[in-house]
Formats: sequence, structure tokens, C-alpha cells
Amino acid sequence: MNLIGQREPLLYGSESFEDYFKQLKKEFPKAKLSYKQFNEEGKLIDAIQRAGAGVDGIVLNPAAFTHTSIGLADAVAAIDVPVVEVHISQVEARETYRQKSYVSKYVKGRISGFGLDGYRMAIDQLLRS
Repeated sequence: MNLIGQREPLLYGSESFEDYFKQLKKEFPKAKLSYKQFNEEGKLIDAIQRAGAGVDGIVLNPAAFTHTSIGLADAVAAIDVPVVEVHISQVEARETYRQKSYVSKYVKGRISGFGLDGYRMAIDQLLRS
């Protein structure tokens, strides 16, 4: 995720997440938005567990951990806040190994294939619920 805007722009777009996040904050001025990005699975799990006690909802792009991390799925299952799983690309149209999500069972909803706009859609849904 830290390479959004640089990595495979045909698949993920050319805009950095930092720039897009600034737009989200302007679009949702009444929401207290923050974001964290981790390349390490344990740090992501720790952040989800901490956030579960102090936020109204989580927009989560588990990236490659989607398909590999039972620990991440367990962390999402253990918290009592709604989580929306977001994927920039349409993972179901990609490689077979990307089509399995350990996280999906425990989330309120899943948004896939709408590029960075999936984050806006997820925030909008969390604010409506």
C-alpha cells in the first residue's frame, strides 16, 4: 500500500494514497479520519486490536494478507466495530490464489475493483450505519 501511485499504475492508479487521503478528509469533514499502513503482519494485527476499542469503524485493505493471514482474520473477528474490506483491484478477476479472503467472513462488507474510490465508498457506508 505504501507504493500506491508507483506500483503497477495500470492496476492501482498513479495517485498516491497520501494525496487521495487528503481528498477524503475534505469530502468527510465531520468524520475523524486517520490511516495507518503496515508492511508487517503483526503490526497490522496490533493496530486493529487497538483501534477496535476506540473507533466507530475501520476501512481495511488487507492487501496480500487477505489471502494468507488467519491471524489477521482472527483480529478482525475479535473486535466489536464494523470493518469494511477494500481492495483497489478486482481481486476475483485476478490470479486464483488472490480470490480467497480469510478476512471476508468477519467484515460488514467488501468493496473490490473501484480503485481508490473504494475507500470513499467504504467510509460512506460506515457513516450511514
